[in-house]
Amino acid sequence: MKIKTLQLFFIGMVFSASAQTITSEMVQYKLPVAAKYPIEQLNRNFSVKVNSPYTLKTEDIIAQSKVDFQAELKNYDKVVADSEVEFKNKLASYDEDVIKEKERFKLESEEFKKMSLLERLAMTDQGKAPKLVTPTKPVYVKPTKPIYSEPNLNNYIIVDNDVLASKIGITGFTRGGNYVDIFVDIKKMNFQDNAGQTFANQPTKLVVKVNGTEKINTTFFQDFKLYSNSPSNNLNKPLSEKEYLNTVIAHINGYLDENYGIRYVNPSVKISTVKNKGKYDDLEKASVYVSTNLRKLNPENPAMTAAGMAGIQKGTDIWKDTLTKIQWKDKKSDFNAKIGTYIYFNLVRLNIALGDKKEAEKMLNELQENIVNMDLSYDENAELKEFESAIYKN
Repeated sequence: MKIKTLQLFFIGMVFSASAQTITSEMVQYKLPVAAKYPIEQLNRNFSVKVNSPYTLKTEDIIAQSKVDFQAELKNYDKVVADSEVEFKNKLASYDEDVIKEKERFKLESEEFKKMSLLERLAMTDQGKAPKLVTPTKPVYVKPTKPIYSEPNLNNYIIVDNDVLASKIGITGFTRGGNYVDIFVDIKKMNFQDNAGQTFANQPTKLVVKVNGTEKINTTFFQDFKLYSNSPSNNLNKPLSEKEYLNTVIAHINGYLDENYGIRYVNPSVKISTVKNKGKYDDLEKASVYVSTNLRKLNPENPAMTAAGMAGIQKGTDIWKDTLTKIQWKDKKSDFNAKIGTYIYFNLVRLNIALGDKKEAEKMLNELQENIVNMDLSYDENAELKEFESAIYKN
């Protein structure tokens, strides 16, 4: 019994030694987004001119509010006098209404008395018996004296052409030069009701000249599009127009960036490694080299990017050297198909992420040559198709 137990212990040790634990992490890095029409760094400067119907400033609104208040205050005595005259007229009318109501009640009561008992009972049950309804006597309420309060700025579009121009620009470019000359003509927002809904447009023309040559001349937001499921008379139109104007500016900036801007994205790539200590230390070190240096990539700092790429190369050299040691048909080997599979997947992923399709295709071809010896999962087979799509798509 003891011998069998000892045998099972040693068998367990063998399986434990040959097992490999593969773990993965998502590593984020920084990449530039290519503009449609790149402009050399020396000429990345721009100027903006805006034409719009917006001219209001906060101080103008406050000043006008104070003028309106003074006019209202000056007119207060007249408002009080008018209210007193109106009350006297209502009071006179009230006396006449009381007399008319009493006469009506008298006539209806006389007619009611002429009816039979059954008829009177029926009308009483129906609530139709004559009743004297005396009108409510008017009560005079003196108008409140005006009190000044600051205007609600949300009810105004506080912006002018200079402010709008300051909100328009190209990412990565310097404001103040004129290599890229931008002109924007923004019309007033229009509301249109249809079937209880509000549609809106705000025609906006964009003209861009690069080094004096017109490159863009287009108009946005010409078509009426659904803005609200409520009719326009339920909207705070100034606030709506202010929000729509922000949408217009954001669209222009996005369009300019797409054509000329210096932008970056922060994608992630999956990097796998084997965690068992000892014989796999170099492989773990390789993944650390790659992960750490991927994070160093910075298109705005060429020196740091160069150092990062050198560090990544150290890691990929270890991976490729290990691939020469893989025993594809020996499952008990320390460097078996499981190790080879994760290394090839790492190399293909990494080169796709870095935009090196040629090297990615090379690694994919090598992977496919050995695929008969790989025990790929459903997810790995799906990722393999993603590799092919990423490498061979135009």
